[in-house]
This record gives sequence, C-alpha cells and structure tokens, in this order.
Amino acid sequence: MGRHAHDTSIHGRLLGIIAAPVTSAVLTTSAEIMDMIIGNTVESGMSEGAAYAEFYSTDGAIKSDGYTGKWSVEGDAMCFGYGEGADCLTVSIDGDSVSWMVDGEEVGTGTIFSGNPNAF
Repeated sequence: MGRHAHDTSIHGRLLGIIAAPVTSAVLTTSAEIMDMIIGNTVESGMSEGAAYAEFYSTDGAIKSDGYTGKWSVEGDAMCFGYGEGADCLTVSIDGDSVSWMVDGEEVGTGTIFSGNPNAF
C-alpha cells in the first residue's frame, strides 16, 4: 500500500488539487464506468505533483506500481479503497479523458489506456 507518506486515499489525494467547477460535464453512468474504465488503466498527475497509473481489474482489484486496492461501482459513482474505507467519486468521460468529481467539482483528471499496458 505505501505509495505515499501522506494521505493515500484517493479522496485525500484528489482533494489536494484546487477544485474547479465543472459546468458542462456530463456524468457517466454505472454502465459507462464499467464499459470504459474497468479492465483498463488510468494515468494521471495528481496533487503535489504525484503521478499515478492504476489498472482496474475486472475482479475488483486496483493494481499499480507498489500498491494495490479495491474498486467498486455504487450507483453512478466509482469507489476506491486503499485500506480503511472507500471514497466514491462521480465520473465524467470524454473520449479517453476522465474527470473525477466530488459535489459537481472536478478534483482530478486522467487518461484512459486500453488494458494493462504497464503489466501491473
């Protein structure tokens, strides 16, 4: 798990970014999350310059370099667990770009890559 010495929850990492209102984002449904993210990898730069790449396996596992976690889809939100509890974020996808959102505000972005190109 120990990917960072600071807060390793996705919510903690994502909220470290200055949140920008998303006014034109179309939220992704649970079916779209399953179709477009699950079985694929998302790479992004997050708060404090920390970059990550995570593969979202079809068995519910998050695989990355040096840590693992669990994902789930609840309602139309994707939830991420890296130990204690899980943080759920709404999602907007446009092509291969993903935006992670909390309360209608963008807290992170990423790029979707097909499959597991990093062999996590």
